[in-house]
Amino acid sequence: MNLPNKITLTRIFMIPVFVVVFYLGALSPWCYLASAVVFLLAALTDALDGHIARSRNLVTNLGKFLDPIADKVLVSTAFIILLTKPVAFLVSPFNKAGLIVAGVCVAVILARELIVSGFRMIAAGRNLVLAADKLGKIKTTLQDVCIAFLLVSMTFLVLGASEPEQGMYTVGRIFSYIGLAAFALCTIFTVISGVNYIVKNKQVLKDEG
Repeated sequence: MNLPNKITLTRIFMIPVFVVVFYLGALSPWCYLASAVVFLLAALTDALDGHIARSRNLVTNLGKFLDPIADKVLVSTAFIILLTKPVAFLVSPFNKAGLIVAGVCVAVILARELIVSGFRMIAAGRNLVLAADKLGKIKTTLQDVCIAFLLVSMTFLVLGASEPEQGMYTVGRIFSYIGLAAFALCTIFTVISGVNYIVKNKQVLKDEG
């Protein structure tokens, strides 16, 4: 197994670590900040393994299989566990309605990833190679930014709720608003990039004849 694939596997192994650290926030709010660090490190390995694979000509079928799976599982896991402790979503002006909107957006994001994954499976079965586009990369970057800011905001929101005089709650709200703005943008780009990806490669869905 080459180096890029080992880095990809490391990202996969970091996912359960990320989840465990996140739920330790019930014991210490600083664990939400720690989980953001773990998430960012895992997300950065995506750029690292891709760069090494391309620059050293180490692109393999295993890597093509593992890399997108690692990315999707990491992001999907992050969004799902954020919904289980929706501290960051509840600071929106819509309060609980904001949580409902967040749930719908997460469902849309997960649906897009499943549809595109199925689309790629059909393409692979027909020996077609589908390259990632810029919209998809923008979508992934916005997702990572959104998740990181929401995770960081949770630490300050929880600490600020018990010690408001320190101004931590205000800091948490600022981080949360930035994260929610990125969340809205990444949802929009998720839909646009998914539609664009399928339309651009619509030949995959044509019957062979």
